Amino acid sequence: MSCTEALATFLASGASRGWRDLPVFAAGGDATRACAAVDAERATGHVVAPAPERVFAALALTPLDAVRAVILGQDPYPTPGHANGLAFSYVGPPPLPRSLVNIYKERAEDLGEPAPADGDLTRWAKQGVLLLNTALTVREGASKAGSHLSLGWAKITDAMIAAVSRERPHAVFLLWGAPAQLKRPLIDESRHLVIASAHPSPLSARRGFFGSKPFSRTNEWLEGRGERAIHW
Repeated sequence: MSCTEALATFLASGASRGWRDLPVFAAGGDATRACAAVDAERATGHVVAPAPERVFAALALTPLDAVRAVILGQDPYPTPGHANGLAFSYVGPPPLPRSLVNIYKERAEDLGEPAPADGDLTRWAKQGVLLLNTALTVREGASKAGSHLSLGWAKITDAMIAAVSRERPHAVFLLWGAPAQLKRPLIDESRHLVIASAHPSPLSARRGFFGSKPFSRTNEWLEGRGERAIHW
């Protein structure tokens, strides 16, 4: 399957409700061009993550009308076998990616609960947590992080962030790291909560991610508006 074929499959599914109405997903539009660029990368021999059938996994698991929180990352894990289409999520044998280890450390400190046994964050996505990367693909390999940031994904994910801000009554945006925080102007903070902090990467987690209490703060804010808490 190619990225272009995966896009067509996603848009034809019921899971795309809300998202497919955005102009970036129109035929021949920004999403079509981004997938064509990804397919061209593969055609020249580059290994691209995640697998095509997982590129739109975050959107399929969390339709627009179900979004209650957004966790925004930069791009998928470039380590072979790590990316699965959900930002920060990992399905595979130990060890977990280091950013996810730090997310679980903060979760344990914030909520007083032990870390989950695995790195699969599907359970968050099914509760309305949009696990979104600003680029939906990346070349696999060392030093390849950010390699697809110029392929046009930003127009698509910016449109998605703006749509959540516009269409959802109450949502929490967790912006981890400087690139994610650049998206803050897309969010109407008169209706939504923004929790901005350092990235959970080992390079920056101690500069403000640890101690930021994103999980309890999200739940307190949602419950204060009559929304159910997220089971992190």
